[in-house]
Amino acid sequence: MNNYIGSLGKRIGVREEDLDWAIYHCIPESGGVPTKDLVATTGFESSEVMASLERLERYLLIRRSGEVVRLLSIQESLIECQCRYTRDLPFTIENGVIKAKGREE
Repeated sequence: MNNYIGSLGKRIGVREEDLDWAIYHCIPESGGVPTKDLVATTGFESSEVMASLERLERYLLIRRSGEVVRLLSIQESLIECQCRYTRDLPFTIENGVIKAKGREE
């Protein structure tokens, strides 16, 4: 527990999942938000926000494009999950672009 919420005088330690939840809810439902704005809005250290964003992206909840972060829709999240865990799909998604898989011969 090295993440904290609150003012400098009263800081309360939080678990990573609580930090992730707090940051996730600062991302607008439509459009994206620059990472620096998330840092400013949440008051967390930049390194804490970046670590949280990495986890949220790994959990298929957000997408980062440069410095902008946006929420994935449920449909996008499901497709990403299917692409990640279904090995025999004829396509893959890389950086939001659908690409046909090459035939291995």
